[in-house]
Amino acid sequence: MADMEKFRSETRAWLEANCPPEMRKPVTGEADVFWGGRNTTFSSEPQRLWFERMRDKGWTVPDWPKEYGGGGLDAEETKILRQEMSAIGARLPLSSFGIWMLGPALLKYGTDAQKREHLPKIAAGLIRWCQGYSEPNAGSDLASLQTRADVDGDDYIINGQKIWTSMANFADWIFCLVRTDFSAKKHDGISFILFDMTSKGVSTKPILLISGKSPFCETFFDNVRVPRSHVVGTVNRGWDVAKYLLQHERSMISEVGERRGARPLGQVAANSIGVDERGQLDDPMLRSQIAAFDIDEAAMACAAERAVDLAKAGQGHPAYSSALKYYGTELNKRRYEILMSAGGVDALEWESERSREGLTARTWLRTKANSIEGGTSEVMLGIVAKRILDLPGA
Repeated sequence: MADMEKFRSETRAWLEANCPPEMRKPVTGEADVFWGGRNTTFSSEPQRLWFERMRDKGWTVPDWPKEYGGGGLDAEETKILRQEMSAIGARLPLSSFGIWMLGPALLKYGTDAQKREHLPKIAAGLIRWCQGYSEPNAGSDLASLQTRADVDGDDYIINGQKIWTSMANFADWIFCLVRTDFSAKKHDGISFILFDMTSKGVSTKPILLISGKSPFCETFFDNVRVPRSHVVGTVNRGWDVAKYLLQHERSMISEVGERRGARPLGQVAANSIGVDERGQLDDPMLRSQIAAFDIDEAAMACAAERAVDLAKAGQGHPAYSSALKYYGTELNKRRYEILMSAGGVDALEWESERSREGLTARTWLRTKANSIEGGTSEVMLGIVAKRILDLPGA
């Protein structure tokens, strides 16, 4: 216990000395998020300093082994670091699908050569990754995917299409599910493979959403040549890797339900609506909604922390991430419903400078996709019913 208190004290002092004041403010737009990559740019000098200091400390991935660019922290130390970052409102130094999804899969299933090649680059923000899972006819039933990889000497030749590929047009590499055996049962003929997005035959096309923004793409593979050594795990057993990665993806999506340094809803609403003579939000119905939301948000944070503790102790339920994903999705949708209510007519502004090009309205529309990405809410509820609650099937 004394060692943990010492670590907390030292961590608090280090963060206080090294996190620039500008990096302790709530994220207000995409420019405030650093994704890394080959052609990376920083939106400000404080953003660069914060990233580089955390990278050099190994704290972009604090719980990864030091040999792969991580901080080598144990579960308790990692929790303390996150608590101390939250206490000062520190932004994430690096956002990355490599950290949230691919990294854990590589740590579990990758060869030593694959780990040494890719993990340090992820930790250092040198490569930006995207995920090649869903296809036009393989969404919730992902295992019915048809993108194929045919053997040609030491390579695979990949042909097919992926859809809803988040930020594929900005990505350097992709982790992708392909079918390597069409004669096997659909879950048994899939392989998990990595390749460069600049490879000949790879192309992307952004998908315009109702929000007017385009984080998703269609991604096409036309005779893309990839070394067979880029398969992660066992050939034709990629579904094992895919399922493990999905647990981390769903946990990541569930975190959209957490405020993560954003201003409390009560403050946002008070600035828009005003307060009464007692200093309370001058709208009792909205005040009640915000109070209920704050309670549920706190409960979500506790549940997510418990899930991490159970996973680190080897006691985590593999379907728990589905419950968190569902609840985090619903919580985030509620947050923006409240923000829209609090903003009134002003929240409907779409292009003005005052509304930052309609940030609230566009984000409110974007939250609707939370119910689909990473597994639909209906699928998540089905998993919870079957695997956690042990309810009988229909």
